[in-house]
Amino acid sequence: MQLGFSVALTPGNLFYCLAGCFVGTLIGVLPGIGPLATLSMLLPVTYKLDPTASIIMLSGIFYGSMYGGSTTSILVNIPGEAASVVTCLDGYQMARQGRAGKALGIAAIGSFAAGTISAVGLNLLSPVLVVAALQFGPPEYFAIMALGFVATMFMVGGSAVKALTMIALGLFVSCIGLDFVYGTQRFTFGFVNLTNGADLVAVVMGMFGVSEILLNMEEMGRREIFTTRVKGLWPNRKDLRDSTLPILRGSLMGFVLGLLPGAGNVTASFISYGMERRLSPYPEKFGTGVIEGVAGPESANNAAVAGAMIPLLSLGLPCNPVTALLMGALIIHGVQPGPMLISRHPEIYWGVIASFYVGNVMLLILNMPLIGIWVQLLRIPYRVLFPLILLLCVVGTYSTNLNVFDVWVMIGFGLFGYLLRKRDYELAPFILALVLGPLFEQSLRQTLILSAKEPMIFFNRPIAIGLLALSLGLLIYFVWARWGKNRVSD
Repeated sequence: MQLGFSVALTPGNLFYCLAGCFVGTLIGVLPGIGPLATLSMLLPVTYKLDPTASIIMLSGIFYGSMYGGSTTSILVNIPGEAASVVTCLDGYQMARQGRAGKALGIAAIGSFAAGTISAVGLNLLSPVLVVAALQFGPPEYFAIMALGFVATMFMVGGSAVKALTMIALGLFVSCIGLDFVYGTQRFTFGFVNLTNGADLVAVVMGMFGVSEILLNMEEMGRREIFTTRVKGLWPNRKDLRDSTLPILRGSLMGFVLGLLPGAGNVTASFISYGMERRLSPYPEKFGTGVIEGVAGPESANNAAVAGAMIPLLSLGLPCNPVTALLMGALIIHGVQPGPMLISRHPEIYWGVIASFYVGNVMLLILNMPLIGIWVQLLRIPYRVLFPLILLLCVVGTYSTNLNVFDVWVMIGFGLFGYLLRKRDYELAPFILALVLGPLFEQSLRQTLILSAKEPMIFFNRPIAIGLLALSLGLLIYFVWARWGKNRVSD
């Protein structure tokens, strides 16, 4: 970790960590944008940075948005980020009772404690997984990518058929371009600009940035802002005593759930709220403004962020769409996340982990004094925001390759993503398939080349066959669970 702090505490990396934390908090405060669209829009900005600074900044946006999301949930009753939905239940009621400051204060304290605890877990567990993953070859990578696709099914709450459709679409888009073995063109339809594939930034900005703008323009209603002056940010002794155990439980559970593909911070916050309500001596008061209903979920969603970074850094396996974008950012910089990251790029590996400690301190310092500013930002109408966001999307996409064709790709995928979301298709499986697709294909073809096209090679590799068996087991469980749910609903 000494190397990590020596990297994270350099003036340049400190600046980008602070910038990421500030932008993340701002995005969390403003409803309707979210970390995924923001990372998509800012991905081109990182091209001129070195890989360490870019990942530190993007990670800061990720966990910073978890901090900021609580502000809108408490003051406006609108979650700034999906993981803050549960905070609305008790946070807004506390605000209506004149306890908005205490709710915001305990959310910041819980987020800081959870972020620090999960950073320690990230520090301890990542090297252990790396040592085990050093035995990975192409068969093992194919198996873990297959596990990633199966785990994607657990991310969706709607139709499994629609999720499979989105995975197939993502795989199709990832195949556009030149075949990496034979060099022949695939699905370019005569467009020279597609020989290198559909640009990741253009596709992601369109699917998440432009489609988000279009959806929010439909819902530009007047927001009810909590206008009473926010004061008394520091909780009293009773509030701290009531919140200590929920913060610890939320931190540990959120970290564990963050490790699991498909779980993530949204699941962690909901489960934390349910657990605190079940363990409470007064469960009937939940939803009326109890501080435990804010402390637990806010801790859980922040802890899940560091948990999700462990499979990404150690195995090269993204657990959610945001970590898939972080993986894409590393690949764009020529850095392959996974077991060899710690040996080939130790400054990135340890620098990112150390930045979690630094970033959590920055966020605590940023959030407590700037509550008044965030409240004022909530009054900005979306009709003022969306042209600026759209301009950022266009400039960011064009600046990547200085190619107007990429802007048209962005617009096309933006309209396509908007139509899909209107039909209740979730975009998370698409982005994961888009990022994992090339690695999945490459590892499979390398495996078949090594084995002279003999698929029995998987049965001679214990790790590979174990991961494939786990994937099959999860797939069977998913089908069984969905079948049982459908039978009950019928």
